[in-house]
Amino acid sequence: MKKTVLASVITGAFFLTGTAAAQQTLQLAHNAAEGNPKWDASERFAELVEEGTNGQLVVDVGGNAQYGDDMEALTQMRMGTLAFSTNSQGATSSVVPQFSVLGLPFLFDSLSSAWKVMDGEVGDELKRLSEEKGLVLLALWDNGIRHVSNNVRPIETPEDLEGLKIRTPPDEMTVDIFEALGANPTPMNFSELYIALEQGVVDGQENPLMNIHSSKLHEVQDYISLTGHKYESTPLLISKMVWDTLSPEHQEVIQTAAVEAGEFNRQASLEADEALRSEMEEAGVTFNEVDTELFIEATSSVYDQWAEEYPELVELVVQAAQSGSQ
Repeated sequence: MKKTVLASVITGAFFLTGTAAAQQTLQLAHNAAEGNPKWDASERFAELVEEGTNGQLVVDVGGNAQYGDDMEALTQMRMGTLAFSTNSQGATSSVVPQFSVLGLPFLFDSLSSAWKVMDGEVGDELKRLSEEKGLVLLALWDNGIRHVSNNVRPIETPEDLEGLKIRTPPDEMTVDIFEALGANPTPMNFSELYIALEQGVVDGQENPLMNIHSSKLHEVQDYISLTGHKYESTPLLISKMVWDTLSPEHQEVIQTAAVEAGEFNRQASLEADEALRSEMEEAGVTFNEVDTELFIEATSSVYDQWAEEYPELVELVVQAAQSGSQ
């Protein structure tokens, strides 16, 4: 029987022998370093997809922004030239602004309460909004509760942030929070952050402990202040153009794998936050607690700003967060 070889622009190369598909390769982009829960869960997702399709689908994972940073990945997915991305909430909000609402200041008091909200009506709404922009939201993984690090002084009250140049993701919510706290927020791609801290381009940054540790940011930071100022998710997305080319059976495998790998990611995130503080303290970083009530008061205006823009979604998220923490 004559073999027919087809090349797919959307998903890489795949091969047909007669009418039976042998293998299709789908690229997945993310910006995390090895050892980060996002890295490990992305590899787990790839394994589950290959196992579930008996090798018909192979997910080629490119970590450390190998296939582009988060913003580039979003553009490629919407064009259909990249299949997947375990993206960031900040970057995703540049396409679907409503994702930012998950990052309202001090919204969640624990990771588990954030997960309850994302797995309910809020997650369903974000999925609907994503599809309108050419992206299919497969699952909301975890990217932790965020803290501030810097090289100038411990941050104990909002006044300690005044005038400090703090790198943020390209995310309006985070910028709004740090403006309210009196800092000088400086949006920057994560891949540029280590060098920017090392060279003093910015004084500090904000991230969960797992991101600080896996990307070795603690090597170029003196202080980590446990502000817990916001939560961020990790949206696992697939290009709708690619999704629509897949069989219902393969779609089901991918969806199931996304949720299972997400559970792995969430557990790894929870364990990382509990384990990493002592390791970074041994490396010479000074940790400190903050007066949380002062930070909550200083950022209350952020709720008013976002409620004006997205009143129904803000109300939904706030009510769900309050219910989830009870």
